[in-house]
Amino acid sequence: MSVEDRTRWDAKYAGRSVPAPDTVGPAAVFAPFVDAFPAAGYALDIACGQGAAAVWLAQRGLQVSGFDVSPVAIEQARGLAQRSGVGDRCRFDVVDLDDGLPGGPPADVVYCARFRDRRLDAPMVQRLAPGGLLAVTALSQVGAAPGRFRAAPGELRTVFAGLEVIAEGEADGMAWLLGRRRQKATAPSAHEDGRG
Repeated sequence: MSVEDRTRWDAKYAGRSVPAPDTVGPAAVFAPFVDAFPAAGYALDIACGQGAAAVWLAQRGLQVSGFDVSPVAIEQARGLAQRSGVGDRCRFDVVDLDDGLPGGPPADVVYCARFRDRRLDAPMVQRLAPGGLLAVTALSQVGAAPGRFRAAPGELRTVFAGLEVIAEGEADGMAWLLGRRRQKATAPSAHEDGRG
């Protein structure tokens, strides 16, 4: 990402009020499905912004790593985590996602809201632990004009076809998908397959 882009995002976040601890949570489209999110494990929040979703995940009981290109947003996210009492469960780092996802352990949740970089689609799925949950929202061409960062109609369903889709939607310029990575199949024992 260019210096100009980072400066623009810093200015955008500097001009926003920081969320209050009692207003943290996932994107509104995921509100009916909060029970699908685990209450333990490890979560990755990609393009985490001010940290509202990351802090919510930490409040559920997960250890969370959040990445964003904006140092201003990262400082705001760190402050929000501290004020919310989950600073010990959150780690926020400045990361240029043009360079790909940073390395790390498999994640029980990969969360990515309002950020679309098609180069990260496969790495996000690969980063999921078996049974892990992917929660993605993106600007959409459905109900809006086409654009470079807008998902085409049905794009998220197609790209994440290997996941077990829990819920999805697209309307009013927004697309979203909640899906689970399938558990790896295990080979049956000799007794189970009739050979024992």
